[in-house]
Amino acid sequence: MRASQFHFNTLKEAPADAEVVSQKLMLRAGMIRKVAAGIYDYLPLALRAIRKVEAIVRGELARAGALEISMPLVQPAELWRETGRWDEMGPEMLRFADRHGRDFALQPTSEEVVTDIARQEIRSYRQLPRNFYQIQTKFRDERRPRFGVMRGREFIMKDGYSFDRDAEAAGKSYDTMFAAYRRIFDRIGLKYRAVAADTGSIGGDRSHEFQVIADTGEDAIVYCPDSDYAANIELAEALPLIPARAAARAALARTATPGYESCGEVAAFLGAPLTSTVKSLVLASDGAGQDRAPTIWLLLLRGDHDLNEVKASKIDGLKAGFRFATEAEIVEHFGCGPGSLGPIAPRKPVRIVADRTVANMADFICGANAEGYHYTGANWGRDLPEPGIVADIRNAVAGDPSPDGRGTLAIDRGIEVGHVFYLGDKYSRAMDATFLDVDGKPRFFEMGCYGIGITRILGAAIEQNHDERGIVWPAAIAPFEAVVCAVGWGKSEAVRAEASRLYEALLAAGVDAILDDRDERPGVMFADWELIGIPHRLTVGERGLKEGVVEYQARHGDGQQARLAPSEACAHVVACLRARADAS
Repeated sequence: MRASQFHFNTLKEAPADAEVVSQKLMLRAGMIRKVAAGIYDYLPLALRAIRKVEAIVRGELARAGALEISMPLVQPAELWRETGRWDEMGPEMLRFADRHGRDFALQPTSEEVVTDIARQEIRSYRQLPRNFYQIQTKFRDERRPRFGVMRGREFIMKDGYSFDRDAEAAGKSYDTMFAAYRRIFDRIGLKYRAVAADTGSIGGDRSHEFQVIADTGEDAIVYCPDSDYAANIELAEALPLIPARAAARAALARTATPGYESCGEVAAFLGAPLTSTVKSLVLASDGAGQDRAPTIWLLLLRGDHDLNEVKASKIDGLKAGFRFATEAEIVEHFGCGPGSLGPIAPRKPVRIVADRTVANMADFICGANAEGYHYTGANWGRDLPEPGIVADIRNAVAGDPSPDGRGTLAIDRGIEVGHVFYLGDKYSRAMDATFLDVDGKPRFFEMGCYGIGITRILGAAIEQNHDERGIVWPAAIAPFEAVVCAVGWGKSEAVRAEASRLYEALLAAGVDAILDDRDERPGVMFADWELIGIPHRLTVGERGLKEGVVEYQARHGDGQQARLAPSEACAHVVACLRARADAS
């Protein structure tokens, strides 16, 4: 491909509404163009990168035994109603009616459609296992689309689904796909972690996210640098920081704390460490029917810790849903506002849940259930009953002991680019999708679900790989692996001849190259290709040819430079590409 025949327009500045690095650089590099909020044109440079991601995905899925299909973007409501998700999905699923008044949706995911395929096409255990996948456009009507391709409304996704005869076989399919995903992200060349995750609205029992490590990531990734332990912040286990409760040493004292409400303020006023305070959070779980009063819950955390709502939602009694209590409910049950409430002698009965660390605290500070007062020297058993429920309900923090006992935890930011779920029979049971097992009896399929955000990978790769000059693509998904810059194309026959020879040699060696024959100034050429992020650059100029050299420049971190004999330049690029691929 010659640059004069290729389409791209670079910009010196990103549009004012661009928010994150990847969005700014993709717009500046002429890779995407905004059509509407969260909806983009993918121009030739971006589409080349997308196709390379897709090729890697298809190659590894074929190796894993998955079969590609294509399911419709427009899906009938009837299938979604079978699982109850027509109403559960909420406004993110774009619904519409056709001319006959029949309800349809633009697919945000395809569990229902693929389960319908299985129940019609797979009749016997002899046809199992099966693993179907597609690479297809999805649409989710995000309330606030942002960050370019990172959180758009329309995007390209690979979604796959496995069907097995029992849980053991489904576990093997899950492990096979987990391994395939590792190979995919290794080949792409991203720094990532596979982390244990909550299954969320998809459902299921086993789940891992593949998170690309980047400072701009929306997700917090908890991991142990000294082991393989890694989990999403929502799922990361937080061990008790106090191994056993000490004996009470202080007397309970009701102390005035006028105007001080937060744990930090109270601790500072009393000259006590924040770690000696207990934070009180009040939740309500509404009863069924209009006449049933809500159950009030008091959740207790150490003052320096934060509530993990996902963990709280797994407590019996809160699994059906909860909300934060209103101020009126708080006053009714505790006799004071939120700033002074605590677990000692509430006005009305409440259900108390103590975090593991709080359950082992002694001589702690808590609200006194009277405006402007707190207790010091509070102790379990002596001043208040033992907590009814002790559970892990806090976010893990850096420095916590690792749950696997092999070091301490660290936290990075991550961008989710892949997710694998073990679904069990959640969808097959809801849709009565069965096969005849070896005993001739019908059984529900055991299913797995496996997604990769194809277009999101582009944004994640750029967030992880960029500098002040622009994008630094991993070579495996760069729009082009190498560029030959011909300085003085229109003036020098020697430059044209050598640049063309090098370009053809690169193509013959299997390098995806572009020849810049635009006759631009060297500075313009170099700035464009550095912004676009092409990994390897060869520069052919009349002065260099007189000296018997062409110049090589790497785009990645070390920025390797070399002056090479023209006869060696192609082999040098090939060797550099091979070395980077081996390193990844």
